[in-house]
Amino acid sequence: MKKHIPNLITLGNLFCGTVAIVFAVRGALDWAALFVAIGIFLDFFDGFFARLLHVKSEMGLQLDSLADMVTSGVVPGVAMFQLFNQSSYVVENPTTWVAYLPYIGFLITLASAYRLANFNIDTRQTSGFIGLPTPANTMFILSLPLIMQYQSTELFDSLLHNSWVLLGITLLSAYLLNAEIALFALKFSDYSFKNNALKYVFLALCVILLVSLKMIAIPIIILLYIILSLLPKR
Repeated sequence: MKKHIPNLITLGNLFCGTVAIVFAVRGALDWAALFVAIGIFLDFFDGFFARLLHVKSEMGLQLDSLADMVTSGVVPGVAMFQLFNQSSYVVENPTTWVAYLPYIGFLITLASAYRLANFNIDTRQTSGFIGLPTPANTMFILSLPLIMQYQSTELFDSLLHNSWVLLGITLLSAYLLNAEIALFALKFSDYSFKNNALKYVFLALCVILLVSLKMIAIPIIILLYIILSLLPKR
């Protein structure tokens, strides 16, 4: 029975992703973000329990990627599609070619699929990541409508209602997902500070940023994650 526990957790992630898609299509991006957050939480713990119970399997690896493709691949693409639909240039030009601009948001979905497929066959990504992990990218994308809704500022709103800013974010997102950038993983082989100093510093900064900045902290945390990963290792 215990061998099925990680897969059941993974299926919970998939369920959350499918529910998030429904909310995202309806334009309820705050609810979509909630279910994505639950899905990402489950995504972290399926691997944890697989290692804890010593039941890691090839099927579990494939199932995990399939669930991530929905929660952290399809959902952020739909979310970006909706953000484009609300942007000023698209709203002001509804009957021209601009009406098709929102579909560019699905480049995130395509880049996520490529990243997940590559992850499964890339032997370099056993203890870390090459390119931004799809859950981190999804948290970044889904944080944008949440900030607009709950921590709105004139500057932030003007940026995220600009179609060309959204285009830049989409292209940057697709690039980072598959960039040849080595990023650390939040996996602990032991819990000593000496061997995990970078991870502990990152987690402490995450807590400080979330408490002080709330949702605005999320894109900053993703940027911080990339910067800390690029620091020279001793």
